[in-house]
Amino acid sequence: MAITGGNNLNSVPTHQKQTLSTNYLDFTGTANSWGQQYLPDLMEQEAEVFGQRTISGFLAQVGAEESMTSDQVVWSEQSRLHISVKGTIVVAGGTESAGTFEVTSDIDGNNASSSPAFTLADHGVRANDLCLVSSAGITTMCLATDVDTATIMLEPYDKGTLAGHSTTASASTLLVVGSEYAKGKSYSSASASANPLTAADSHEANEPTFKSFSNKPIIMKDYYEVSGSDASRIGWVEVSSEGGASGYLWYLKAEADTRARFTDYLEMAMLESVKGSNSTVVDASIGLSGTDSSVGTQGLFDAIKDRGNQTSGVTGSSAAVDLAEFDAILAEFDSQGAIEENMMFVNRSTALAMDDMLASMNSYGAGGTSYGVFNNSEDMALNLGFSGFRRGSYDFYKSDMRYLNDKATRGGINTAAGSAAIRGVVIPAGTSSVYDQALGKSMKRPFLHVRYRASQTDNRKLKTWITGSVGASTSTLDAMQINFLSERCLITQGANNFMLLT
Repeated sequence: MAITGGNNLNSVPTHQKQTLSTNYLDFTGTANSWGQQYLPDLMEQEAEVFGQRTISGFLAQVGAEESMTSDQVVWSEQSRLHISVKGTIVVAGGTESAGTFEVTSDIDGNNASSSPAFTLADHGVRANDLCLVSSAGITTMCLATDVDTATIMLEPYDKGTLAGHSTTASASTLLVVGSEYAKGKSYSSASASANPLTAADSHEANEPTFKSFSNKPIIMKDYYEVSGSDASRIGWVEVSSEGGASGYLWYLKAEADTRARFTDYLEMAMLESVKGSNSTVVDASIGLSGTDSSVGTQGLFDAIKDRGNQTSGVTGSSAAVDLAEFDAILAEFDSQGAIEENMMFVNRSTALAMDDMLASMNSYGAGGTSYGVFNNSEDMALNLGFSGFRRGSYDFYKSDMRYLNDKATRGGINTAAGSAAIRGVVIPAGTSSVYDQALGKSMKRPFLHVRYRASQTDNRKLKTWITGSVGASTSTLDAMQINFLSERCLITQGANNFMLLT
């Protein structure tokens, strides 16, 4: 009988007393693993080299959250009080008229193809109305001598024609400022023999209108899975997370990161999402039946682009380096809701440009040495930034928006987006009064608020549940699955009071 030794026995002889790599496990990770005689100084704590990695919290500062039980949210917003329309002047008029005004859209540019559509038959101008007509730098007071669907016959008070006004399509504005009638006259229109449009003319009372909008929630999901063996295996790295999880079990780190990432997704989706259109086939990819309008939801940026305002800065200057851009923003806000207090969430370059702009207003701050704190001394910290300012009757409060700075989020996209990059957003403070069709009454709500699906049976604001055989066993799966789900949408009310900085 023969005895044969293994080929990998640790039995290498030597004629001197010494330590050899062949006699110890290799800690450097080479062939034998754990093979140095001197153990390293282990730093178990994981280094947090990216600081606070989560970006959520923006919506929590500017909005609220509210439950719903329907597949969509429908709300209405007031229309403008005064009557003003855009149109085209045709100088060659009728029998008694110096010209006609052909209505093409409302004052905001909405027409028949807009959503919501502006109906030309409901422009609201009536015979005997006093109308200010403006185009090509000329403003003329006229009397509406006759009115038809989309056509208004005008007679200037102080001259015989509308010569000099622009005849370019949709280049003129008409504003109703009052009316004038003869003694003893009723609301009836002028005679048909005098004005060719009276056959279709009617002098009806103006009814108030409103614009109706809607949005729908989307379902977001994510999960993390760890096998039963890995859940019971210790590691040498001490993990930590934004959620407070700590210990030497690596799955705690992975689960916490998945949760934090999903929480960020809840906010990022509310900022960036768009609704489906007939040009997409996303519904088929998701597995839904029906039209494309059943997918997607309208996020904040898309709502402002669709119903709000955008500014790309003043021509010939970089972002917000002088007050010209803000003066243009103020002029636009004056034409909208004129809400006094506004919050600005901007990226780093825009924030610094605003600080430089405001510092330049201080005549004693040559070289930028007295930003913000105008009683500086050599022993005090120099404040080189501003948290807000007042211009005209408006207050602006500035804050950095991490989502627009972080390279792993919008900050990385903005680098290559060029003119499509988003510098920031201006959001009005306070609440808006709207009519809620579900509740059947007017409500005051923040301009921004998140609606999530919930009932007495199930709350889908942020659901978390665990399945598998690890811990409380719920199935035969030898793993633990941690599931996350939310169903929500963002309601942007009064988007005309918002400004997107691009």
